[in-house]
Amino acid sequence: MNSQTPYEISFCMCDFTTDIHVAKLKELIRHYMTDAMGGCKPLSQHQEQNMVTGLQNQANCFVLFIEYNSEIVGLATCFINYSTFKAQPYINVHDIVIHSSMRGKQLGKLLMQKIIEIAHHYNCCKVTLEVREDNIVAQRMYKQLGFADTNPPMHFWTRVLE
Repeated sequence: MNSQTPYEISFCMCDFTTDIHVAKLKELIRHYMTDAMGGCKPLSQHQEQNMVTGLQNQANCFVLFIEYNSEIVGLATCFINYSTFKAQPYINVHDIVIHSSMRGKQLGKLLMQKIIEIAHHYNCCKVTLEVREDNIVAQRMYKQLGFADTNPPMHFWTRVLE
């Protein structure tokens, strides 16, 4: 596609009752997990279905797709949480995925801008996310959108339960 060709960007919420949406959700999460920044093996088919069912059953979850010329090429998995310190809701971005064939087109930035717009619409006090220390490309994009480390800096800790 040359730079003269017009393109259309749109957004839609994942409809878990639509087969193409569920298939794209699975495909993009699988793509992300097996990417260098995901660093994981993909989920089994059973685990993928559990993921879909689990997200669908989370009342505080939404999956936002970004479409490029009517094709779903990326997504953000978001959770609406509540800040006791601000007495307002906030959005946590858990996954943000742009298919590798579509990177470099500013689609991640557009997706994040849409999430920020949604957060304003719902009177959220903030949008949070975690980003790998070695994911400089994502950090650069997040900084352009006004994201920064907290002051004082916070650590994201995990205890894996087996």
